[in-house]
Amino acid sequence: MSPARRIGILTGGGDVPGLNPVIKSVVYGAGELGYEVVGIRRGWEGLTHMQPGPDLDPDYAMILDRRNTRAIDRTGGTMLHTSRTNPRKMPAARLPARLAENRAATMEVGGGIFDLTPVVLENLESLGIDYLIPIGGDDTLSYARTLDAAGVRLIAIPKTMDNDVQGTEYCIGFATAVARAKELITRQRSTLGSHERIGVFRIFGRDAGFTALYTAYVASARCLIPEAPFDIDHLVEVLVADKQSNPSRYAIVIVAEGAIWQGGTLPDVGDTDSFGHRHKANIGEALVDEIRRRSGEEAVASELTYDLRSGEADMLDQMVAITYANIALDLIREGAKGRMTAVLEGRYAHVPLPDPGLPPRTVDVATMYNEDRFRPQYSGRLGLPLLLRSDA
Repeated sequence: MSPARRIGILTGGGDVPGLNPVIKSVVYGAGELGYEVVGIRRGWEGLTHMQPGPDLDPDYAMILDRRNTRAIDRTGGTMLHTSRTNPRKMPAARLPARLAENRAATMEVGGGIFDLTPVVLENLESLGIDYLIPIGGDDTLSYARTLDAAGVRLIAIPKTMDNDVQGTEYCIGFATAVARAKELITRQRSTLGSHERIGVFRIFGRDAGFTALYTAYVASARCLIPEAPFDIDHLVEVLVADKQSNPSRYAIVIVAEGAIWQGGTLPDVGDTDSFGHRHKANIGEALVDEIRRRSGEEAVASELTYDLRSGEADMLDQMVAITYANIALDLIREGAKGRMTAVLEGRYAHVPLPDPGLPPRTVDVATMYNEDRFRPQYSGRLGLPLLLRSDA
């Protein structure tokens, strides 16, 4: 028999450092509130594909307690695993095998796409979930809003190394990504100098340039962000001048994956995921070709991508993860619902769930970025929170 009260928790989308500390903190705090915690495995897929019934489907659900979460905060990734699953837009090829064909037909929304929200709601009821804590970025949290509208009580926690979730100035995974990027760039300076090259470091950031901007801030580097299409001839001039004035004869620029030069285009490539996204063609490689062609200088591209989301969380991500988990539990104690933990003006807060109809949060170019110098704004920081704040 299920206990009187249960909290479900899941992680969706890309993994980042800090997810396991959230899970552990929820488990430890929930016990003090009298809740049992059910870990839902593989993100939203767990709630579309699990076998219903009185017993937990071990492929998709597990009881979390102090014993099996005791040491997980020392490692990166997510012990619950993750997926990029959108229950509202499930292609026929990914439908759960147990779903009867006639039942599936009632959920088709057209073009061989199915909305499995009724299945998700049934599985939440079968699990006896009183509160759900989804941890994710804009895509994962857009479906949380669907469940909120359907009456599911939930408190969301934002995570993404892009730091672009609406309503919050901080998402779990961001600080570790920046710290890792700085380490990798510092390590490669010796090779760039040895070969007298211009280094182009491509970093995550499809729609927002926070990760590239903050890495440039601490690495003392030039950067290019999606919010500010750049003059490529001016950029090449600046990088060549940087190289000539550097005793070690190299220069570097950090470029967000969504950045592009004025008048330039890069196609989307690969398959479309369940949230309608495709990968951008590699701006790093394209920029290297342009630098070589326009200046005759040797340039090389380096990918700062999956390394940045691997391994254990740094101090800031660990601290925010623990705090977000406890704020979520405070909100559950108070009976709140449909909220997301957040940081606003440098202070912990909670806000409404992000509106999926709005774009991601972006860099305020006027106050945070120098377009002529391709650098973060370093001056005028007095009175601002510890982390640079965007009003966009």
